[in-house]
Amino acid sequence: MKKFLFILLFCINLFGEERIVTLSPSINEIVFALGKGQIVVANTSFCDYPAESKNIKKIGGYSSISLEKLLEAKPTIVIGQDYDENLTKNLQALNIKVLSYKTKTIENIKNTISELGILFKKEEKSKELVSGINNSLDSLKSIVENKKILIVISPKDSLSNQIYVTGNFLYFEDIIKASGNKNAYNSSNSAQPVVNTEKIINMNPDIIVLLAPFYEGKTKELKEIEKLWAKLPISASKQNNIYAIDKEYAGIPSQRVKYFIDDFRKILEDVRNK
Repeated sequence: MKKFLFILLFCINLFGEERIVTLSPSINEIVFALGKGQIVVANTSFCDYPAESKNIKKIGGYSSISLEKLLEAKPTIVIGQDYDENLTKNLQALNIKVLSYKTKTIENIKNTISELGILFKKEEKSKELVSGINNSLDSLKSIVENKKILIVISPKDSLSNQIYVTGNFLYFEDIIKASGNKNAYNSSNSAQPVVNTEKIINMNPDIIVLLAPFYEGKTKELKEIEKLWAKLPISASKQNNIYAIDKEYAGIPSQRVKYFIDDFRKILEDVRNK
């Protein structure tokens, strides 16, 4: 009995000393969703969800992590994504435990949730989160099919020649395919696609979805942007299939991708019901 209590107290003390630093919004959100937000001692400037994340020590942005500030947080574990090998090597050289995850595809996102669930002994919660994503994906089936869908990232107030769209190597592609439709943009190049209006006209998408989280609450401004796109001589304009998702979770590959999928389903249902 005494031996059991000693082991229990040791585990409690070890848990109490655990200190996590998260290096991306998606990882930060997943850690909080798994119930471990109370031991996050530092994160990045873009980690602002849930609300309490805003008050946590900031150590830089995506490509400007301050190693000095990170070390000041005295982390026992640093959790990030696989895009900063130099930082990872520097931390490992200092004997700091570093975990890197991918969130490019839906499978990546689900695997990250599952693996962190195992790490934190929150398997049931991680299964619940993954199940929510799977159920939302299943709900996309047989609404409308064989439509060319273009998803535009952070649309501007003008149709300039620098228009960012989602390519064929991100989780948006998985969502479009799960719905029985196809990405209007098609390329074997995995780099971030940047197109112009001529390219979009040639693609002739049937549905356009504008990812506009920076316009949340700015209904008038967003409507003006939608009007710009509605002027293009494409199928989506002619059929009034220009939509915007202005929620701040749009574009964050965390467990909240479920909410984006649910919004996407509503768009498909609206297209079907016209």
